[in-house]
Amino acid sequence: MITKLTGQLTELGEDIAVLHIAPFHYEVLVPDFTRRQLQLKIDQDVELHTIQYIDGNVQKGGRMTPRMIGFNSIVEREFFEMFCSVDGVGVKKALRAMVRPVPDVARAIEEQDVNTLKTLPGIGAATAERIVAKLRRKMAKFALLIPALEGESAASVSQHSLAEEVCQILISLGHPEAEARNMITAAVESGKKIKDVESFLQLVYEQRTAE
Repeated sequence: MITKLTGQLTELGEDIAVLHIAPFHYEVLVPDFTRRQLQLKIDQDVELHTIQYIDGNVQKGGRMTPRMIGFNSIVEREFFEMFCSVDGVGVKKALRAMVRPVPDVARAIEEQDVNTLKTLPGIGAATAERIVAKLRRKMAKFALLIPALEGESAASVSQHSLAEEVCQILISLGHPEAEARNMITAAVESGKKIKDVESFLQLVYEQRTAE
């Protein structure tokens, strides 16, 4: 099973990316939130974390076609697999629905915000209710995913872990969870270097004081 592709991004369509890995060109399906992150990377080397599946219905005698779906991070891939596991969703509907960043969708699920989930293409009220019922207790780490920290380089994985740890510290200090997340996001978006939990917390409070 192919779990990761690294190659030159030669084409990017509405729902596909083509990677050149000599001597082959691989067509990879991508959800909209992944496509947007790839828009400025045409002709550059990119890394996609992939899921393989078979498209078609053998019971109806249809053609069975192997396909791959690509994501910019392992965390995004994991979220997509969980989203697909809900009854009535599946791969095709999930691909169409994923037009918003993972943390936005994860927070909507965690907060049981069915109205927001219903705005996703192809997700009706009944499906949104099933998504919440199955996944709402599993969304914490996805809701903490900060766009500036997405990706799976060693540095970004480390920073994402720091973000989760700092969030828990802020909550233990009495900050509501939503406020803690906003504080972390503001610190990351400052662009300042983060080395460890102590420097992360210091930056969080510096940004809060500056507001």
